[in-house]
Amino acid sequence: MPCWRLAHLETELFICADKLCEQASIQEVRSLRLELDTYIAVNPQFLKSLTPVEPERNAPETVKSMCRAAKCADVGPMAAVAGAFCAHVGCEILKTSEQVIVENGGDIFIKTDKPKTVAVFAGSSPLSLKVGIVVDSREMPMAVCTSSGTVGPSLSFGKADAAVVVSPNAYLADACATRLGNEVTCAADIERALEVIMRVPGVTGAMAIVGDVCGAVGEILLKTL
Repeated sequence: MPCWRLAHLETELFICADKLCEQASIQEVRSLRLELDTYIAVNPQFLKSLTPVEPERNAPETVKSMCRAAKCADVGPMAAVAGAFCAHVGCEILKTSEQVIVENGGDIFIKTDKPKTVAVFAGSSPLSLKVGIVVDSREMPMAVCTSSGTVGPSLSFGKADAAVVVSPNAYLADACATRLGNEVTCAADIERALEVIMRVPGVTGAMAIVGDVCGAVGEILLKTL
């Protein structure tokens, strides 16, 4: 599959698809960014809140989807923003391509005709890039989203090297990855945190890594890399 990168303001995507769709993908990113900026200008709480907020009745559908996901995960709506860009661009490309992979800072939207293995980056953990999640997305797009308390600029109240959630809903996977990461302050928290996140309807599976300790639950297949 042809692959390309694009960047617009804070968004940096790596995309693979059956067809090279550079112009369409950057247009979608710019359009969604403008849509979110316009909404935030009138509703700044959407940007700042660390807890769920209710969208305005006339809010764009992406905003409503982010708010729904945030409510399910009990986090702020911006916890779903990376997943939103992945899904928005991925769904647009699927209008003309049968396969697509969109990666956005550790969050992945994927629809392929064969199972793919997603390597899990966990910073300084000895398990980083040593374990992968096998994603079978032949029937529908799937999302694999990762949060971390030790890697990257994303806000997390936990200490997980990697908190990963798999779901057909990229908004939900992203928001729940944030919640899972918040719940894990040490390795002893992993089992309880995974139980919490698996109670969210729509979550297929989850995994958390702290140091050399890894836990996973749900309908996911792990693979040693």
